[in-house]
Amino acid sequence: MTIFDIPVQAWSAQIMIGLVNGSFYAILSLGLAVIFGLLNIANFAHGAFYMMGAMGAWMLSEYLGLGYWAALLISPLMVGLLGVILERLFISQLYKLDHTYSMLVTFAMTLMIESLLRNAYGNSGQPYSAPALLSGGTSPGVIFMPNYRLWVVGASITVCLATWLLIEKTQLGSYLRAATENATLVRALGINVPRMLTLTYGCGVALAALAGVFAAPIYGANPAMGSDLLIVVFAVVVIGGMGSIFGSILTGYVLGFTEGITKVVYPEASTTVVFVIMIIVLLVKPQGLFGENK
Repeated sequence: MTIFDIPVQAWSAQIMIGLVNGSFYAILSLGLAVIFGLLNIANFAHGAFYMMGAMGAWMLSEYLGLGYWAALLISPLMVGLLGVILERLFISQLYKLDHTYSMLVTFAMTLMIESLLRNAYGNSGQPYSAPALLSGGTSPGVIFMPNYRLWVVGASITVCLATWLLIEKTQLGSYLRAATENATLVRALGINVPRMLTLTYGCGVALAALAGVFAAPIYGANPAMGSDLLIVVFAVVVIGGMGSIFGSILTGYVLGFTEGITKVVYPEASTTVVFVIMIIVLLVKPQGLFGENK
């Protein structure tokens, strides 16, 4: 059977899945790029914060009876606040050290967070329903598109675009970029640089948690869900260029789409296509597609 014999429904289903996965890749890699590009921290705890966003949404529903829309705001704020605390206690001590130290510390955070939630709730995961407002789907012709997945794609594009504009096109973003290059000069302007760096880490962590809330109605809330996704997201960041915010966003969507197409054309390669692309890109351009030469 050739690709021309594959039904339209199969193409449309896998393209939609690819775009949804690409949305998660984009938001997560955006948070990683913000933390690495602006703080120079390799945040291996990013997958754990993504998982905490999903688990937080489930806990808010299970224990407080709060719905999806409340969780969409509260869960990222709670996880972002935890990120602020962790930054003050641990991450702030690592800014002038080699990346190895940040990798080890954040990996240890991941193990502790996952172990605590796994001991409390097990490994099977918890179901989480999509809001009634986004139930059902849209069917233009032969293609069926679930409303919730369309919402995830649209909302993720909005979040990624807003974050990019904030960092690249506003005065606050320019101060933040300057603080990472010359903190002494920025302090001379009366700006509290440590507080700015702390809030940056908290915002990067909150982006991961937001992706987790988006993912909960699709994949459920599982203590291991962050570990399953983190290695792919790091590959996305490497392909886009470490620290490149625009590169991480664009690469996330493109690779999610490519993964979906691969599942139709050659399903056996769908789990490795991202890493094959990463190897090719690093051989041709070691700093990534949008990375800068050091």
